[in-house]
Amino acid sequence: MSGGQLSRMSRGSRSVDRAKGVLEVDWALFGELSRALALKVARDWDPDLVVGIATAGVIPGATVAAILDVEFHSMLISRRYHAETVRDTPAVFGQVPAAVRNSRVLVVDETCDSGATMRLAVSAMVNGGAAEVRTAVGFRTGNYQPTYFGMATDSAIVLPWDREILVDGELVLNPLYQGLLEP
Repeated sequence: MSGGQLSRMSRGSRSVDRAKGVLEVDWALFGELSRALALKVARDWDPDLVVGIATAGVIPGATVAAILDVEFHSMLISRRYHAETVRDTPAVFGQVPAAVRNSRVLVVDETCDSGATMRLAVSAMVNGGAAEVRTAVGFRTGNYQPTYFGMATDSAIVLPWDREILVDGELVLNPLYQGLLEP
């Protein structure tokens, strides 16, 4: 993923194009989008398992897998993990889940902009022996076309699990969003 979208601030750019707006996703909207995404997949395809891209793709991936009643795994692909600065391109950390071999795999992430993370994930699944790989995201935010998506938007996205963090035992607005959101 590349910069510009708020939902990726912890992974990539720390800038937001205010002209495009901010979409603050609450838990109810997240749940409905996940349900809609799972239904889109189920009406078109029957995956054997879902692989959620850690970290932000794990929650939607696990939710979609639960709705589809299929096995769930995660895989870490990041621009920041084990890095002093944000990388230009994402990297795979860890191994592809063994369960992908000879399976129909749905790769899920929270957003998709440039497609760099998704392309890397798909390649990893194919190299891991997947029979077929398709992609799904809650939010398509750029030019890359995942197989399935819940919503297309140019707005920066604030996900419900990322809006607040614990500081000294209290939930507070994530400092990344200071000045963009009301507490």
